Amino acid sequence: MGLALLAQTTGPLVPESPSVAWWGLVPLIVLAASAVVLLTVASLIKSLPRWFFALWTVAAAIATFITTIPPWTRVHHHGAISTLAGMYGVDGFSLFVTGVIAAAVAIAALLALDYTAREGIEGPEIYVLMLLSASGGVIMAGANDLLVLFLGLEVLSIAAYILAAMNLRRIQSQEAGMKYFLLGAFSSAFFLYGIALTYGATGSTNLVTIKDFLAQNAITDDTLLLAGMALLLVGFGFKVAAVPFHEWTPDVYQGAPSPSVAYMASAVKIAGFAGLLRVFVVAFEQYRTDWQPAVYAIAVLSLVVGAVLAVVQRDVKRMLAYSSISHAGFVLVGVQAASAEGTSSALFYLAAYAFMVAGSFGVVTVVGGTSGGHHSLDAYRGLGQRRPVLALAFTILLLAQAGVPFTTGFFAKFGVIEAAVEARSFWLALAAMVASVIAAYLYLRIVVTMYMSGEDEAGEVVGPRVPVAPAAVVALAVTVLVTVGFGILPDSAVNLARDAVPVLVAR
Repeated sequence: MGLALLAQTTGPLVPESPSVAWWGLVPLIVLAASAVVLLTVASLIKSLPRWFFALWTVAAAIATFITTIPPWTRVHHHGAISTLAGMYGVDGFSLFVTGVIAAAVAIAALLALDYTAREGIEGPEIYVLMLLSASGGVIMAGANDLLVLFLGLEVLSIAAYILAAMNLRRIQSQEAGMKYFLLGAFSSAFFLYGIALTYGATGSTNLVTIKDFLAQNAITDDTLLLAGMALLLVGFGFKVAAVPFHEWTPDVYQGAPSPSVAYMASAVKIAGFAGLLRVFVVAFEQYRTDWQPAVYAIAVLSLVVGAVLAVVQRDVKRMLAYSSISHAGFVLVGVQAASAEGTSSALFYLAAYAFMVAGSFGVVTVVGGTSGGHHSLDAYRGLGQRRPVLALAFTILLLAQAGVPFTTGFFAKFGVIEAAVEARSFWLALAAMVASVIAAYLYLRIVVTMYMSGEDEAGEVVGPRVPVAPAAVVALAVTVLVTVGFGILPDSAVNLARDAVPVLVAR
C-alpha cells in the first residue's frame, strides 16, 4: 500500500527510456541490415549467382542514398537533432557524408562483379564487408560521442582490413591486408588513448559536453587536453593517409584488390575526414589556435610528399596511392581554415574526389584484367588506340584530379585554396598551388603514355584489346558524368556542401 502510494506521488521508479528519432537512423539501418540479410540469404541458398550479390549491394546503396533525402529535408527546415541519448547527431553533415559513402559503395560493387569472376573469388563476402564498413563510416559521420566514434572507426576499419586481403590467390593482397591491419591496430591504440586523455581533461566523451565545457571554462593547465588532441589527430591522420602517417598507403593500394582500393580510397577516406571535422572543427573549436598549426604542417607535408613521390613511380596503383596522399593534403587545407567556408569546401572536395578516385581505380581494375594483375605504366601503352572510350574516361578523371577547369576537381581545389586565403594562411595556399602543378605532371604522364606510345616499330598497336564488363561501364559512366556534370554546373553541389556544415546539438 505504501509502495503504491509512493509510486503515485513520485512517479515511476524506473526511468523512461530516451526517445529515438528512428527517421534519422533509417540510412544507417538500411546499410547494416542489408549486410546482415545478404550474408544470411547467401548462407541458406548456396546456388545464388554472383551478380545477385552485386545487384543487392548496389540496390542497398541506392536505397541508403534515397533514404537520406527525407531527413535532409526535415533537418533543413527544422534544424539538426541528436538521438540515442545524445550519442548520434542527425544533421546535414552526417546525411551528406552518408550519401557520398553510399555512392562509393555502389560504384565499388559494380567494379567488383567482373573482378571477382576473373579472380575466382566466390561468395558474398566482399559485398557484405563493403556494406558493414560503410555503416561504420556513417556512424563516424554522425557520432556525437568519442566512444561512438571509436566504435564506428573499428567497424569501418576491421572490414577494410579484410577487404584488402580478399584475394587469396595473390600473396600481395594478403601482405597488404596484414600491413593494413597491424598499422591500423597501432593507430587505433593512439586514438583510444587520446579519448582517455580527453576524458581526463574535460570529464566527458560527449562532443556536445566537451564543446560546452571548453567554452565555459578556462583550463589553467591544458597539457592533458593537448596530449589527447594530438593522439586523436594521429588516429585520424592514419585513416586519411596524411603524412607522416601514410606509410601503409602505397603498399596496401598496390597489393589490395582494385575494387577494394576504389572503396577504401573514397569511402574510408571520407569517413576519416568526417570524424576529423566533427571532432576538431566543431568540438575543439575553442582550441583551434592550438590544433591549427599541427594540421597546417601535416597539410604541407601531405601536399608536397604525395605529389613529389607520385611522379617517380612506375606502378599506376602506387602513383594513385601517392596522389591520394596529396589529395588528403588539399582537404586538410580546408580543415585548417576552421571556418564554415573551409568545412564546406572540404566536404565538396571529398564528394568530388570520391567519384574521381573510384572511377580512376575502376579503369585500373579493367586494365589489370589483361595484364595479369600487374599495373605498370607499360600496361597502359596504346590504350587510346585499343579502347579509345576507356582512355577518354581515364583522361577526364585524371585531368579532374589535376584541377582542370570544367571538372569538379577545379572547383574543389579552388574552394579549399580560397578558404585558406580567407583564413590568411597564404603560405599554405601557395604550397597547395605548387603541389597541384607537380601532380599535374603525374596525370599528364599517364595520359601521354595512353595516347603517345601506342605502336611498335612495325606500326602495330601494342597490347591486347581490353574487355570492359557492362557493370564496369555503368560505374565508369556515372563517375565521369558526375565529374563533368558538376564541373560545368557546380552550384547545386556547392550549395549542398554549404548546407552540410556540421553542428552539435544536445536535443
